[in-house]
Amino acid sequence: MDLPIGARGQLCVSAICLLGLFFILYVLYVRFLGPLAQIPGPFAASVSRLWMVQHSDKGDLHRVMLNLHEKHGKLVRVGPKEVSVADLAAIKAIYGAGTKFRKSDWYSVWQGRRKFDLFAERDEGIHGTQRRLVNNIYSMTSLKEFEPGVEKILESFMQCMSRHGSDAVINLGKWLQLFAFDVIGQITFSKTFGFLENGTDSGAFSQIENALRSAAWVGQVPWLYWIHDYLTPIIGSHLAITARHGKLRQIAAGEVTSRKGINGEQHDILAKLYDVQTKKEQQMSDDDILSMAASNVFAGSDTTAISLRSIIYYLLKNPRCLSKLMDEIDDRQKQGKLSDPVKLDEADEMPYLQACMYEALRLHPAVGMSLPRVVPKEGIVINGCFLPGGTTVGVNPWVVHRDQSVFGEDVETFRPERWLVGDNGNMKRFFFAFGGGARVCIGKNISWMEMSKMIPTFFNRFEVAFTNPDAVWKETCWWFVKQEGLLVKVCPRK
Repeated sequence: MDLPIGARGQLCVSAICLLGLFFILYVLYVRFLGPLAQIPGPFAASVSRLWMVQHSDKGDLHRVMLNLHEKHGKLVRVGPKEVSVADLAAIKAIYGAGTKFRKSDWYSVWQGRRKFDLFAERDEGIHGTQRRLVNNIYSMTSLKEFEPGVEKILESFMQCMSRHGSDAVINLGKWLQLFAFDVIGQITFSKTFGFLENGTDSGAFSQIENALRSAAWVGQVPWLYWIHDYLTPIIGSHLAITARHGKLRQIAAGEVTSRKGINGEQHDILAKLYDVQTKKEQQMSDDDILSMAASNVFAGSDTTAISLRSIIYYLLKNPRCLSKLMDEIDDRQKQGKLSDPVKLDEADEMPYLQACMYEALRLHPAVGMSLPRVVPKEGIVINGCFLPGGTTVGVNPWVVHRDQSVFGEDVETFRPERWLVGDNGNMKRFFFAFGGGARVCIGKNISWMEMSKMIPTFFNRFEVAFTNPDAVWKETCWWFVKQEGLLVKVCPRK
């Protein structure tokens, strides 16, 4: 029987009041009575994931976290069940070998339904098995085989720079990204994407950027991703994170398919992956090989481009440091210890160059969000506070890289000399530009090789200057902290 209109209205009001009461009780509990109540942080963050969603989408989380830790100390509450950690003593427990802290559900958005994903795999046993299959491929010894291919792309980049007149304004940040993508294409497939040759990415960069932005905020509410995934056959795809399967993955899929079963003369990562598949009795499927090849392209290129921009930016902003680097370059050249382009072994013997690279990546690590892990069921005490099992904790590279107890009081200053002191073990230990512990980025050596060759070769050939020395670039953090505004003029060095 239908209720009178007045009764229905009263029922609605009662329901709203009841929901309001539940909400108030929930807020009171999580903010003042729950197990994380003693940990300071933004009020909105303590009661809802929407705070993290907002800042992840806005792209300012790297700077927000710095400010929050400066205000609140080593522990900051950034979610109803999430804590950002800046306690150095806890890093080994969270990220070290044999840790019981598994990756959080945030990573499930990146992995999707792929079975082979070294970055996002949350089961440590599966990850360990997968990593052992491919680890040797990414060792520095193995990667040196690809050095001639890197030099080929490096020469193409230098020719692109030479074609610009000395008065031309160059968006160097864009060209460095074109370079990084063509390098990863060369060492993965023995062919470039043609980005440097054509001077354009044909829309690939915006596709990747949209996917990064989407994953950054959707990862804060992974249930939304999985509901969308379930409904996609009905409603279609409406989350840009699915673009990680876009144009560049299609290119990778084409290369993987065309090379299947062919013993060619290519000496690249794809060939080595097929070699592992053959020797390990099908422990890697064709889909696994595709996942590894696509991950090379999707993640490896952006991080290297970001790091190259950072090194050049900070050197140009600090003429004293650039002058010292040029002295090292010239001195090595006079001694006959420097090739053109510079060899990796030669760059490894240039201490000031290596210090500049470490320092630039300290000030601007490519990743600007916490690396979230889940506290095991027994819980953990960090900085005197007990965090129960199931709590998400994470260390942000931007925060740990500015710890004054490790890096000195002048943490905001670009000072490569700090890496040249006799005992810099702690600085290397807490260097999180490529992650840390057992899950350090497998592509670290690829990036380091590119930077070691590019920076001294570029500055040896060209004089580089800002078009506006006072300009400050724009930073946007969608997992990776990308930069805009590296505008320069270049002319051949006299």
